[in-house]
Amino acid sequence: MARADKQAAVAEIVESFNDAAGAVLTEYRGLTVKELQDLRRSLGENADYAVVKNTLAKLAATEAGISGFDELLTGPTAIAFIKGDVVEAAKGLRDFAKANPALVIKGGILDGKPLDAKEVAKLASLESRDVLLAKLAGAMLASLSQAVYLLNAPLAQAARLAGALQAKAEQDPTILAGGAGEPEAAAEAPAADATEDSAAVAADEATEEVTTTEESSEEATAEDATEAGDEAVEESTDAAADTSTEA
Repeated sequence: MARADKQAAVAEIVESFNDAAGAVLTEYRGLTVKELQDLRRSLGENADYAVVKNTLAKLAATEAGISGFDELLTGPTAIAFIKGDVVEAAKGLRDFAKANPALVIKGGILDGKPLDAKEVAKLASLESRDVLLAKLAGAMLASLSQAVYLLNAPLAQAARLAGALQAKAEQDPTILAGGAGEPEAAAEAPAADATEDSAAVAADEATEEVTTTEESSEEATAEDATEAGDEAVEESTDAAADTSTEA
């Protein structure tokens, strides 16, 4: 390969490293062309699967600032440059390797940090971004439902209270006038007391009138007796005077 071609190939790999969210190194020895096509198709838009030369990949990794990558670059190497969901891409490689043992996952890189084969397997066992977002949405929906329930609880209590008051009012309509019958009884009691007081006052007044009448009668009787006595004295005096004259 000419020097210019090597430089262009290295620059292309460097660009792939820089644009990718992560990368997984594989050994594809024993895979057919059709199987490689099936692998690329299974990865879809999540990753670009490219066969690279180890020497050029080492130069590109160094130029991209990636360390700990050299020891993985042995044998026929192909790199999956991940552009979409990292977990989904790792799952796709894992599932394909299970169906096609000739594909060997050697390691990778994520956020500038190297990963060994076991760490890539752990990454593949994680839940995908879509699943995590669905769970997050479910948790948020549950929180909103709980908030709505808490907000509606006072309204429900008020509705139950109103229902209880309505039922009570149907049983005793006087409750709408400010009570359940007891205030009216309490109001009748003062009225009865007032009637009794009026009767007592009237009786006292009648008693006073009778007493006054009796006193007036007694006074009249005394005056009449006095007048009768005076008249008797006068008559006796007149009779005595007449007798003296006759004599």
